[in-house]
This record gives sequence, structure tokens and C-alpha cells, in this order.
Amino acid sequence: MQAVLFDMDGTLVDSEKLWDVSLAALYTELGGELTAEVRASLVGSSAEDTIRAVYANLALEPDPAAMAESDRWLHAYTADLFEDGLQWCNGARELLEALAAEEIPMALVTNTQRMLTERALKSIGRHYFSVTVCGDEVRRGKPAPDAYRRAAALLGVAPVECLAVEDSVTGAAAAESAGCPVLVVPNDVEVPGGPGRRHASSLAGLDTATLRSVYAQLTGELGERSA
Repeated sequence: MQAVLFDMDGTLVDSEKLWDVSLAALYTELGGELTAEVRASLVGSSAEDTIRAVYANLALEPDPAAMAESDRWLHAYTADLFEDGLQWCNGARELLEALAAEEIPMALVTNTQRMLTERALKSIGRHYFSVTVCGDEVRRGKPAPDAYRRAAALLGVAPVECLAVEDSVTGAAAAESAGCPVLVVPNDVEVPGGPGRRHASSLAGLDTATLRSVYAQLTGELGERSA
């Protein structure tokens, strides 16, 4: 395990609840109502995919200018919520501290746009991460593998040498497609298992030795499947 690649929303900070608020407000702004089922389907989605899904769900004309304005409105609204600070997910800060103490490189890999990520980093602490990759800095956001591949490349390691830590179906699929073994810590939505995945109920109590063990088990299993 040469590096650990962390998702942000719902994995390190409990910002998904703020996205609940801003997405519900966007639905109201567009004359609709956000259901729990639709919200669950949007967890971990890129900005582009989110706005596309919102317009399709509300049967709105997919006008590029209108969709761009809705995207701007949603992110401005969410940015105001981020300004009040973000709450850590249980055990997240302690795990970052443990990895930093052993000088294990870390990357933040998020579908959130750079503008919002910079605000979040004020709460999280940018000093933990050697690199950060945001959804608007790659051609395709999660569930495509682009962001994870870019993070690994910036760190100078192969994706398979990294353990990804994710909370969503979208994020786990992205990391897996990039070639990373994945530690899944579900937040609001159940995430299916798989041969390249291990589940944990929380980051609380996890340490560097645990992550190395998970990584070794997963890479061993993946190696056996490809043999």
C-alpha cells in the first residue's frame, strides 16, 4: 500500500446532509419536490450527472443554459452551507492523523467541484493531502475512473498500489474501475460488496495496520482471480 485515496463527501466529512438541503432547495426552485428515493440515487454523482438527473426527473427541457444556471445556483447555495463548517465523519480525522504520522501519502478524490472543495479543505485541513483531484478537473467524473487514475498518477504510483476509501456506489465503482482495491464505509446508501471491496461500518477504530491488512487481503484476492 503506497498511498490512500479518500473520497470527501460522506467519507471524511458528513457533508451529504448539506447536499440534502441544497438539492431539496433546488427542486423547490425548479417547481418540484425531492424524494428520498431520488436523493439516494444522486449520492456521489458528479455535478453534470446530478443536474442532468434533476432535469430528467422533473421532465424539464434539457436546455444547456438553464442547466448551467441550475448548477451554479446549487453550488452557490451549498457553498454558503459549507461556510458554517463541516462535521467530521466518525473516526476520519483520527485516521488521517495516523496515516500522516507514518508519512503515508494521501490524496483527496472527489466529484465535488474545486470551488466547493477549497471551502471544505478549510475544515478538513489541506495539509493531510499530497494531491487533491476534483470533479471539474477530469473529463469524466465518478463513476468513471478518471479522478482516481489522475490522483495515482500525480502521486507517481499505480492505482493498484493505492487503497481507495469510499462511501457510495458511484465512488466505489470509480475506484474499482481505476484498478484500486476499495474499503467501503457506507454513509447514507447501501453499497454492494465485490471481490475488490471490503466493508467497514465506520472509520472509527481503524488504523494504518488495519488498512495495510485490508489492502493485502484485497490485492491477494484480485491476484488469484487474474491468475
